[in-house]
Amino acid sequence: MENLQEGNGAGVKSGPVFGRARVYSNIKYSLSIAGWIYTFILLFLFLKLGLSNNLYLRLSAYLWEVLAAPFYLAAVFLGYYFFTFPFIFFQSYYLECKFSLSNQSAKDWLKDSIKSAAVSCIIGFIIISVFYFILNHFPGIWWVVISAFWIFFSIILAKVMPVIIIPLFFKYKKLTDEALRERIMNLAYKMNVKLIDCFEIDFSKKTLKANAAFAGIGNTRRVILADTLKDKYSYDEIEVILAHEFAHYRLKHLLKLIICNSFFTLAGFYVIFRTSHFVLRMFGFSSLSEIAALPIVFLYFLLFGVITQPLEAFISRRFERSADRMAINVTGLKGAFVSMMNKLSQQNLADRKPHPIIKFFFFDHPPIDERIRDAA
Repeated sequence: MENLQEGNGAGVKSGPVFGRARVYSNIKYSLSIAGWIYTFILLFLFLKLGLSNNLYLRLSAYLWEVLAAPFYLAAVFLGYYFFTFPFIFFQSYYLECKFSLSNQSAKDWLKDSIKSAAVSCIIGFIIISVFYFILNHFPGIWWVVISAFWIFFSIILAKVMPVIIIPLFFKYKKLTDEALRERIMNLAYKMNVKLIDCFEIDFSKKTLKANAAFAGIGNTRRVILADTLKDKYSYDEIEVILAHEFAHYRLKHLLKLIICNSFFTLAGFYVIFRTSHFVLRMFGFSSLSEIAALPIVFLYFLLFGVITQPLEAFISRRFERSADRMAINVTGLKGAFVSMMNKLSQQNLADRKPHPIIKFFFFDHPPIDERIRDAA
């Protein structure tokens, strides 16, 4: 589900709520930076100390060759989860509890964390398997073919997300408020959006934050409302939220984001294609097709992600502003938009007015104060 506000809300700009929001946000920014550095060091040492190569050689000595690669991947995924678990726990559970944003027990959080890791592992295994297949069968143009596959795979993920992945973590049910459902369906008709139905999910069992989404493609396209939003916001506020989501569809923002991400992916793989021979020698490998050299690809995209993140965030902020404008123009609910933004900022503890450098690197939505100012 899309975050309605990157940085996750902030309090009204006065008193202790605003102070808590700033502290909460600063901790999250610090953890993001520390997590990047920590992951880079882990991957670098895993390669430089020969651990990756030794792991694969040991597996190859005890297993059939066809099994060595999948077992290597499984070991890498498990090792990564184990060594990054302290960051995951602190950021997504301890911090949320400390700032009274979580409703989960540690046991329930751990179940979700394991499920999330399993889903990531399955998706990662598919992508990596296809990567090596393409690398071995299209040696001269593999970076083009894998980028084309990424576009296709991104579309598939967007289609199955609301019907396969989200139900793994939340309970679905059709929206029971018929008056609200009718209002949403009328808004979809007004904005020429084809909508399968409206659903609500039990967000409140995990968090006090609010969220909403217009998710899926084709016959999986649906509105998803968190109960934390449905039960605390007026019909006008919910309508302008969903008008914003529908505006993304009308303005083809999902397609444009897929194209942008695919371009960045193409550029990233091209850089690997042109420079990997030098990096491979640095870590004692002769070819990128060696399975033990896979962490080199992870290192590339870790660095590339840091470089491209500000540009991706800038593009996303522009899309969000245009969706805000369309939502207000279509509904005429400027007052509801402002009140909704203020409620979200309090409920989600967002940084309403971040430092320009923080905004440049971390915010894929305009800060709350800017969105309210632009609506005036």
